Amino acid sequence: MAEYRLDKIDEMPHEPGSENHFNESVYVNGFDFSRPLGGWLRLGNRANEGYAELAVCLFLPDGTIACQFLRPAIADNTRFDAGGMAYSVERPFEQVTMRYCGEVMLVEDRALLRSPRRLFDEAPRAACTLEWQVRGVSPLHGGSPMTADQQTMFGRDFSLGHFNQHTAVEARIEIGTQRYDFAGFGWRDHSWGPRLWQNILFDRGFYVSFGAERGLTLLKIANADGIVRRAGVLFRDGRYEAISDLDVFTDWDADKDPSAVTLTARSTSWRAVIHGRVLNVAPLTNRREIDGQMLHSRIAECFTEFDWDGHRGYGMTEYVERLQDGTPVAWPL
Repeated sequence: MAEYRLDKIDEMPHEPGSENHFNESVYVNGFDFSRPLGGWLRLGNRANEGYAELAVCLFLPDGTIACQFLRPAIADNTRFDAGGMAYSVERPFEQVTMRYCGEVMLVEDRALLRSPRRLFDEAPRAACTLEWQVRGVSPLHGGSPMTADQQTMFGRDFSLGHFNQHTAVEARIEIGTQRYDFAGFGWRDHSWGPRLWQNILFDRGFYVSFGAERGLTLLKIANADGIVRRAGVLFRDGRYEAISDLDVFTDWDADKDPSAVTLTARSTSWRAVIHGRVLNVAPLTNRREIDGQMLHSRIAECFTEFDWDGHRGYGMTEYVERLQDGTPVAWPL
């Protein structure tokens, strides 16, 4: 695997770079392996722009998506705490906690997520309190590049510093009068550096756990230059191995959202054929004006069940891509 610089201090916020769109982001996902329940939480500090990006996206057993997307004001990058969400490092490289106390929107028809204005105007709301205790079950992968020309997982113009880890998750979730506690597994990452979704032409990302002893972090990506790269690791036998090859075969629904996927991946020791079945989709969007042009990207967040040689796993399948005339640039590949 490529060499990176990673120290326990990297669990903490970094000094922002000079880029206006510098972002430092912490993300955790987690899933109940006994029922269709799980999701992800993210807090990204855009200190140079004066706000944080807060996201809650929970896929409930009845098919409802409980979500929240806010941009609370922040003054600096000294902590991960904004808008009712807080992230704390209990033991660097070993255990973190994510908490949220606020409202969520309850979405039964995912089409509502395609129109942010309608979502915030029309979606019913409920109080939400959650705490996720997240413990590492794998080594860490990633960090800061060692040289100025070293290629990084997401590209040098998107999350230049980045590390990830497979995890066990103890989740306490209250939404309205309902509780959705679970003990399961998931994945987390921490990234810092320039971050514009529009710097990604397209990607297909897979952030998946099969329990305490198996998982994957796989990415097929093209940045603004259009050159496609394949990156990531397989987790087995207590260690990560970088992949040397990856193919992604996607089935699509009528809305051009993923409905199923087959992955073939190869590392030094392992050959893997992995099948995924999408259980639910949150079709999100991101718009930003750059050099006088409004660029629009879709971010399809797919709650997915996977099979790898008879091992069942859960995770997020994430398809990010620019839209041209309303159509994803890489669809139907």
